[in-house]
Formats: sequence, structure tokens, C-alpha cells
Amino acid sequence: MSELVGRSVHVRVPATSANLGPGFDTLGLALSVYDDLIVTAVAEPGVVVEVEGVGAGEVPTDETNLVARSIAHVFSHYGIDMPGLRLSAVNSIPHGRGMGSSGAAITSGVMAAKGLLDGVVDIDADELLARATELEGHPDNVAPALFGGLTIAWTTPEGPQHKKLMVHRGVSPLVFVPEHTMSTALARSLQPSSVPHEDAIFNVSRSALLVASLIQSPELLLAATEDRLHQNYRAAAMPETHSLVTALREAGHAAVVSGAGPSILVLASDPGQRIAAAELVEQKSETPWRALMLAVDVKGATVVPNPVQSPLSS
Repeated sequence: MSELVGRSVHVRVPATSANLGPGFDTLGLALSVYDDLIVTAVAEPGVVVEVEGVGAGEVPTDETNLVARSIAHVFSHYGIDMPGLRLSAVNSIPHGRGMGSSGAAITSGVMAAKGLLDGVVDIDADELLARATELEGHPDNVAPALFGGLTIAWTTPEGPQHKKLMVHRGVSPLVFVPEHTMSTALARSLQPSSVPHEDAIFNVSRSALLVASLIQSPELLLAATEDRLHQNYRAAAMPETHSLVTALREAGHAAVVSGAGPSILVLASDPGQRIAAAELVEQKSETPWRALMLAVDVKGATVVPNPVQSPLSS
């Protein structure tokens, strides 16, 4: 559409940690690590992508880029021809580490399309979640990336749904990021098709307790993050992650595998507990782990018209 040429938007999307222990494919938390993106519609056809930071020299720089494909998906859904695009990304979310990098890329594209189509198509929150979930396959990462905070996500015949909750101010997230990566597809392939009845009941109770702990009672986080549905089945593929999660939990820290791993999320109930957890990992680990002392992101993804002097070009 010729009237879109010259439009430019700035998108910022947070990292996420899904599952949070017992909330498999349901619970997600937005974290204060961000990917930034500027997208400009141009008259020349095609897509050109520039990447700084994480993924530079690794991710595609043409129309096959996941962000670009996500923008195209939204345009196609509404039957609108997509103009040429120039994308400039500065990425900080680690790839392949269980911090929602693919969900962030998809969310970036969906939000960029929303911004570019402002005044042409009204894309509301339900539509954003639906388009992102179509691409991601499940809503547990894209929901917190879109909306921030703690999200409960579920699917219905009418499409994916979510509920955003504000996290208790005493909760202090800490993520340990290793140098090695983990394939989400491989992690999912290790899941059994069914689980014992008592394990299902166990996780239902812990998931309910986890929501209460995160919004009201952080002192219950250790018990609330127990899991029997997925982490033990994936342990053999991530032995050091499993070993460190076990050591942290034995020391009283609410540690879980972040998403599909191999990163570890600790939900501390105070900042001092985070420092103790970081010291424990430094003592116990055989390889380097980067400790990220983070906050819960409460805003989620944002999109604004891009000024002449953007945060990415300054």
C-alpha cells in the first residue's frame, strides 16, 4: 500500500520465562531483558534486515527472518499487500536458552505490523494474541511478551485467551544463562504422551499455589515451583541444568528450568536471596553461567512511531 511508505515504528519486546515449574504450557513471566526493533516501510520491494547484538551474523537478513515473516503473516491475514521493509534490530534476549527469543521475534513482528497499519486496521489485544499464537504454536511465551507481568494462557474453540496478573513486589527474578543452547523441539520430544494420574494432580495443586505465591505469598514459592510433568523427563538432555536446579532447591531456592532450558530461573522472595543463589551456582557449576538480576516487566511489548533520532540510531 503506497500510503504506508515512509511509516516507521519502534518496537520493544521483553524476554519471557514459560512454565515456571508446574505451569507447563500455561504460565509465563515477562522479564526485563529486551529486543528493540525499528521497521520502516519503503517503496522498494523486498525485505532488508540489520541485526546488532544477539543473533548478528546468524539470523536471516531477508524475508525469511522470523520477525519479517511475522509482519507478513499479519498483513496477509488482513488481505493487505505488504510494502518493502527495512528492519533494524538490536537484540539482547539470548537465543536458544529458554528465554522466549522466538516468541519475542514473533511478538516484535506482530506489534510492528500493528503500528504500521495504525489507522488502516484496528488490531486489538485478542487479535495480537491470536496472530502470534498462530505462528508460535502455543501462547505461553507470546502472552507475557505481549502483555507483560504474569500471564495465564489457555486455548478455546474461539482462539487463545490470557489473563494478566501483577506480581508481588517482593518477587526478585534471577536467570542463570549458560553458554550452551537447547532445542525447544528436542526438549518437547522428550515429553511422554501421558503422565500418571497422581503427577497430574500434583501439578494442578502446585500451579494453583504458584499463582497465589507470585501475586500474594512469595514465601511459598519453593513449594509452589515443584513439578512432575516435564523437568525430570528433560533432565538427561540438560544434565548440568538439572544438577544446578537440584542444588539450588536443596538450598531453599525456588529454582526451575526456564522455558525449554537450558537457562535456570530462580524466583527469589528478596534481593538477598538472589545473591546467595548466584554464589551457590558459582561454587557448584563446572562451566560459566551468566547471572542476570532482573525485574518483572509489567508493560509488555510496546510500539510507537519512530522519531528521526531513534534509540537505535543514536
